[in-house]
Amino acid sequence: MATTHHVSNTQVHYKWNRDLPPVVEIDPGDTVIFDTPEITLNQITKNSTVDAIANLDFGLIHQISGPVAIRGAEPGDTVVVNIVEVKPKEWGWTAIIPGFNLLAEDEAFQTPYLKIWELTKGNIAEFKPGIEIPFEPFCGVMGLAMAEPGEHTTVPPSRVGGNIDIRQLTSGSTLRMPVAVPGALFSCGDCHAAQGDGEVCGTGIEVEALVTLLFDLIKGEDIPELRFHRPGNMTASWNDKGWECRTAHGPDLWTLTQQATRYTIDYLVKEHGLTQHEAFALCSVAMDLKISQVVDAPNWIVTSCLPLGIFVG
Repeated sequence: MATTHHVSNTQVHYKWNRDLPPVVEIDPGDTVIFDTPEITLNQITKNSTVDAIANLDFGLIHQISGPVAIRGAEPGDTVVVNIVEVKPKEWGWTAIIPGFNLLAEDEAFQTPYLKIWELTKGNIAEFKPGIEIPFEPFCGVMGLAMAEPGEHTTVPPSRVGGNIDIRQLTSGSTLRMPVAVPGALFSCGDCHAAQGDGEVCGTGIEVEALVTLLFDLIKGEDIPELRFHRPGNMTASWNDKGWECRTAHGPDLWTLTQQATRYTIDYLVKEHGLTQHEAFALCSVAMDLKISQVVDAPNWIVTSCLPLGIFVG
């Protein structure tokens, strides 16, 4: 009979390590409810000011829940994660951390910014009067232990997952992950109430959340990297007011993502009266970056797409 397990907000770790003991061992078909904590270990609270950003201890950031061992999982198998629900708690935050964002080299973003969100008014959070962000909550981190021994940072993703920030992995989606070590050793966290494709300022709406996942195991299915299925629309299914888009062209995709983002920041400053910090943060939680073409050498096109449904009234 399938069982439901619970992982508390104190059952966390800060590095991927194949030798970590699991906090719980489950069978395929079981469900786990993770009480995922705020990722800075309460260095940021709902009462914080921007001074908290300047004093962050990065050694305490990115705590993730787990690991969970799946009985019978071996290298060469696939773990299936059915995302049942990601439920944010009462508040969240978005920050611009100097040196840690897409536009870290820009003079405008050498100073920090912090937005505290109130998340108790249904499934919408107010950015400012007239600007609201609907929730599409997901886990920024979902991953398995890597095959390589020792400790590994949780910041970059890998072939077995990690800090993937795929905002389409919301309730109803199914993620498949290649197993690299016995037991698989799954962990998750870094939950977001909302985020645009790109997470350009380095953060989405960062939240504590209750994450309900149902696990399965496919023996002998050896996939090279993550793959997922999402029902319904891929981007801003709530948006019915159209999109404001900016394009950038050139031979380097990284530079193009920066320039397309700058163009949307300029639009928000000029047309909606936001500060540059506010505009950059809003881009991070609502704007999608898209690769429009990579076949017409020597120049490619990246497009920044802002859903106009965030503007209300």
